[in-house]
Amino acid sequence: MPLPRKFLVVVDDSPEFDAALRYAARRARSTGGRVALLRVLPTGSDAHWSGVRDEIQRELRSEAEALLNRLGEEAAERSGAQPLFLIEEGDAQDAIHKVVRDDPEIKILVLAAGSGARGPGPLVTAVLKQGAAFGGRKLPVTIVPGELTEAEIEDLG
Repeated sequence: MPLPRKFLVVVDDSPEFDAALRYAARRARSTGGRVALLRVLPTGSDAHWSGVRDEIQRELRSEAEALLNRLGEEAAERSGAQPLFLIEEGDAQDAIHKVVRDDPEIKILVLAAGSGARGPGPLVTAVLKQGAAFGGRKLPVTIVPGELTEAEIEDLG
């Protein structure tokens, strides 16, 4: 029996993120898959501030958990399945590599691209430059135009 397909969505604060989540949830519903939400937390670097850094990391993790729970309700409603929540620290690309390497059920990375003068966004740009190899395996990447409407996403899914 094949493993269920997971659609990995990187949760960020970009205006186009919602399009990526809606698209991934729609595709998960139509294929019997599941959404995996990845929130990447920045890491601190000043060792002499370790106590403060640890407290900031705890606060960031708590905020990430609350955000994922809120977004998870929407993803579950749209996809028909409870999403997987992932929280990693460090660089977004490194975090994507790690979770893809650790979970063979992740089959597609879904990113939303910005438009206009802002460009597609740093993560989309980096993925386009490096190619589709993540965590030691090739992974299809779906880049969703960030300005797609709900109806347009439904039509695609």
